[in-house]
Parts: sequence; C-alpha cells; structure tokens
Amino acid sequence: MLKAIFLSISILTASFQTGPSDEMFAKLQDAPSESEAGDAAMDIWASWMESGSATVDIMMERGVTAQANGELAEARTYYDRAILIEPEYAEAWNRRATLFLMEENWSEALRDLNETLRLEPRHFGAWSGLGMIFESIGAEKQALEAYREALAIYPLMPAATRAEARLSKAIEGQGL
Repeated sequence: MLKAIFLSISILTASFQTGPSDEMFAKLQDAPSESEAGDAAMDIWASWMESGSATVDIMMERGVTAQANGELAEARTYYDRAILIEPEYAEAWNRRATLFLMEENWSEALRDLNETLRLEPRHFGAWSGLGMIFESIGAEKQALEAYREALAIYPLMPAATRAEARLSKAIEGQGL
C-alpha cells in the first residue's frame, strides 16, 4: 500500500515539473552536427514554452503569435500578464526581453534577461541576448563572455559561434 502511494506521488510530482531535462541539455551539448544541435535546441525551446499553467501557456501562445505578426504592444501585454500570474516562469521574462531588445531598450532588456538567467541559468537564448546588448553598447569583452556562456550550453549555436569568432578576433587578436 505504501509503495502504491509513493508511486502515485511520484507520478503527480513528475507531471508538475516543467522545463527541459538534464538529458535534453546533454543531447544539445553532445550533438555532432549543427542540424542535430538545432533539433535539440528546438526541443528545449518547446519545453521552455510549457509553464505548468494552462492560463499562462495560452498567454504565451498568444504573445508569440502577436510578436510574429509584428504586434509588439499586444505581445508585451500577454508577456506582462504571464509574468504577473507566474513570476517564476523564466520564458515569459525572456520573451519580454526579446521585445525590449527589438526596441533597443537596453535597460529593460537587461533587467528581464537577468531575471531569466536567475530562474534558468542554462538559458542560452538569454546569454546570447546579453551578448547582443553588450555588443550594442560597445562592451565587447562582456559581450564575448556572454556569447561564450551561451556556447558552453549550446556549443553549435550559429549566431553565438559567429559572434564569438568575430569578437575574439577583435579583442584577443589573430593567432599566428
């Protein structure tokens, strides 16, 4: 009887866990090609879109749709609501940061990216976003560090790979 209760609790607890698993990040880390890494990254992004709240998930879906349609104010409203309902949900902070990045509102983007990384330190998209901010404000060393953090998680991330190559050459010089 006790074993059955424990099993039931384990199943219920597992169903409330959201976010990508360690195995998903290991697959991303070990991917032999950019294509396979891209597939693993998409699985992680899909997992990040699952908040554990049906209401928040709907808000996020509507926000993503609005953002894709160029309706940025509407998208922000949905992300703001998702954050109000579920303030510990990293992807809502990250999506709103993306809007701020698009508007070149660096201070707001920086705040939201820091919150994203507080909640999900393995968020390679947030690390890349930090790199973009630092690069935009001329803080190339910090940008390089942020891109390298993204690459430590997602070694074949195309945009971070290009940025790291460009910045390392500019900052550290060209090897012999």
